[in-house]
Amino acid sequence: MVSKDIERVEKIQEELKTMLSEKRYHHSIGTMKMAEELARQYGIDTEEAGLAGLVHDMAKELTEEESLKYMKENNIEIDEIEQKNAKLLHAKIGADMAKKRYGFPENMQKAILYHTTAYPEMDMLAKIIFIADKAEENRKYEEVETVRNLAKKDLDECMLYILNFTIKANIDKEKLVHPNSFLTRNQLLMNKNSN
Repeated sequence: MVSKDIERVEKIQEELKTMLSEKRYHHSIGTMKMAEELARQYGIDTEEAGLAGLVHDMAKELTEEESLKYMKENNIEIDEIEQKNAKLLHAKIGADMAKKRYGFPENMQKAILYHTTAYPEMDMLAKIIFIADKAEENRKYEEVETVRNLAKKDLDECMLYILNFTIKANIDKEKLVHPNSFLTRNQLLMNKNSN
């Protein structure tokens, strides 16, 4: 990274420290590092991946009230599932903030937008942010080593694995699952079976 890029990253990091808890901030740094590592491996822009990974959760710790207020003030649509589960809103708010505060281009905004629910037409950057969020060094859930190993072999297989266990976990807990997660899983399966 050239010095101007390093200054930009440091400025964003300082801002995030004021917005996030220490744990969430460390998660964001971990996601940035994992996104950069995967971007290098898969031959896409490491700076874009790192920055998208860094800010992906910038709106995560807004209260439900703050989230709904932001959505209304910025004319961002909320679907029925998001109305029932305001925690999902941080992805839409984060994408909007990244555009307005930092001038992130559309591909980086979409990577932030889809990092929670996924989306069938995700590009390589969006897949990397989705996976980096679940595989970064601070994560300690049961399946994390499998996720990390799959991430280094095949992004689509890794996404399918993540979607399968998160959808199942949400079903087991009788929680709502966003339709985008099912649609993405089905698309990945159809792509896999057509090869």
